[in-house]
Amino acid sequence: MRVLHFSDIHLGVPLGEVPWGDWPGKRLIGAAHLLMGRRRTFSRVKQKMVELDRFRVENAVDLILCTGDFTALGTDPELADARLAVHPLMAAPLGFIAIPGNHDVYMPDGVRDRRFERHFGDTLASDLADYKVDAHWPVIRLIGENAAVVAVNSARPNPNPWKASGRIPVSQLDALARALDDPRLRDRFVFVLTHYAPRLKDGSPDRYTHGLRNADEFLAVCRGIRRGAILFGHVHECYSVRLPDNPAPLFCAGSATQDFVEGFWCFDVNGTRAAARRGRWDGAHYALDEHDVYRWPDPGA
Repeated sequence: MRVLHFSDIHLGVPLGEVPWGDWPGKRLIGAAHLLMGRRRTFSRVKQKMVELDRFRVENAVDLILCTGDFTALGTDPELADARLAVHPLMAAPLGFIAIPGNHDVYMPDGVRDRRFERHFGDTLASDLADYKVDAHWPVIRLIGENAAVVAVNSARPNPNPWKASGRIPVSQLDALARALDDPRLRDRFVFVLTHYAPRLKDGSPDRYTHGLRNADEFLAVCRGIRRGAILFGHVHECYSVRLPDNPAPLFCAGSATQDFVEGFWCFDVNGTRAAARRGRWDGAHYALDEHDVYRWPDPGA
């Protein structure tokens, strides 16, 4: 089974399409950042999504996982446009699973209006609904005979301009712990998804105003992953890191579309073992880095 994990495409729309009622507050500052240069680094998102789908087809990808930040400002027009941009990827044979990022729930109005759910609710279906404790969460999918996906939601509105942090509700962490011990998941290769990075490339926590506030608690629960991986985005750098006290390696997909740092991960899962390769952008197409392959668990494990 081949799995593609991407994140943080940050598709924007012309600012004139944003409803006037959405502008008060943090979005004005976000729009200023876009105009000052951030938008230019995401100017080819739709083209890159076409090429990512081409990669999906040519490389026989079975399952697509996206760890959020489809948008820049979390507005309804952006989410609608993002849905159209990624729609071809939803033709993957084993499905498309997506979770929101902090930019998708940028302000409380996005949560109040259930904007992400209205545009991406069909990606949040769960095969084990008895574990739901917080609206859709956690989302659990059983993939074939040997794999599973468990997604928890760490994204939340941050109305204060200087904050972009996240937190996984305790109820979801408790449900995740119970799910990882469920006989229906216990012997599968499990991908655990969230938006925020529990650790940076060097193994350290992200800063307080930007990172996952309860990263330690999340990682403690993830020690229950017997075979699997922890996937996330938020940090715009594609990397992997292995923690000494956690059997599951961590993979940050970075941003699939930001100029000069484009990346994603492609996993080949064979039973309970996996290999991961980084995807890169060569200026016109996406391709796998065949020289850097991460394999786990170790053969003797």
